[in-house]
Amino acid sequence: MSLSETVSKIDRLSDDQRDCIENCNEAAEVSEWCADECLGDAEMEQCARLCRDVADLTSLHARFMARGSSRSGQLAEACADACEECADECEQHDADHCQVCAEVLRECAESCRNMASA
Repeated sequence: MSLSETVSKIDRLSDDQRDCIENCNEAAEVSEWCADECLGDAEMEQCARLCRDVADLTSLHARFMARGSSRSGQLAEACADACEECADECEQHDADHCQVCAEVLRECAESCRNMASA
């Protein structure tokens, strides 16, 4: 069963919440990939650190939303901020993994901002 199929079975979630969970999980995956690709390059250390922060935050936020945590809104704001900061860093690098990461993180940040203001 795919992640979207699993998330769709959580009846109490709105479509926006489902989308945010999927965006957060995608952001976690791409951030881990980007961080791993950056390892060993001294010029990419900050990128790797920010990507790891995003991976942890987005994964946590997805879990909080899935279980209906009252802290999800606060975490959504932190998640959006981290995604934007990391996307800014990734956009400074020409590497394909950084460019893909930045694109995914921009979408995740927007989705999380919507959850923070909901």
